Amino acid sequence: MNKISILNTHIHNLTMDETIQIVDNTISKGEQLHHVVVNAGKIVAMQSDLQLRKSVNESDLINADGQAVVWASKILGKPLQERVAGIDLMVNLVELAYKKNYKVFFFGAKEEVVKTVVDKYTNQYSSSIIAGYRNGYFNKNEEQNIARDISNSGANILFVAISSPTKENFLYENKELLNKVNFVMGVGGSFDVVAGKVKRAPVWMQNYGLEWFYRFAQEPKRMWKRYLVGNSKFISLVLKEKLRK
Repeated sequence: MNKISILNTHIHNLTMDETIQIVDNTISKGEQLHHVVVNAGKIVAMQSDLQLRKSVNESDLINADGQAVVWASKILGKPLQERVAGIDLMVNLVELAYKKNYKVFFFGAKEEVVKTVVDKYTNQYSSSIIAGYRNGYFNKNEEQNIARDISNSGANILFVAISSPTKENFLYENKELLNKVNFVMGVGGSFDVVAGKVKRAPVWMQNYGLEWFYRFAQEPKRMWKRYLVGNSKFISLVLKEKLRK
């Protein structure tokens, strides 16, 4: 897989269709693939959080989730083909699971949220794709037992809807325990969107890289630091890197 490196971050240069095909091939061969997505905020965090950097960069498949990352890759002379949004990839892979008789485990978010997601996909497709589910609230000493339970659930695909860096580090540290699961992926707040708790930006805003602003407008008090401060830091990192060349 073609891979670029910008701002201490490795990213595979793949389209959505190419990514789905790689996942499908991995599952059909009975192999394992550890996936992660990166956006502007995560790349900023990776500059100082060395454990997060390791957890991300040592993953098997890394997609650019944010449009800002795609723009940055072009500015820095290493253009990515397109954005592969984590939530869109998750939705596509649930459909793939139905078509190919794969099983999915949903891990994360509040109990009512993850249960709503499971109920929605059960009604939309079939209960046959559900390997199990669990909310995202646990203590550190529970992690290994949770990983074992997921691994023994018969799941081919695992989605982890927990905030960064917890989900990346959980998947990295428990990779061996999760070896029976073919594809593992962190999906952040995607369960909240699928469950209807959070609205997603219109497609035109997604295409123009304004999804962050739509999210910020919904919860400004909670999101201002993540987006306004984080995005400013990301722009600064890109400009500094550009000036070095």
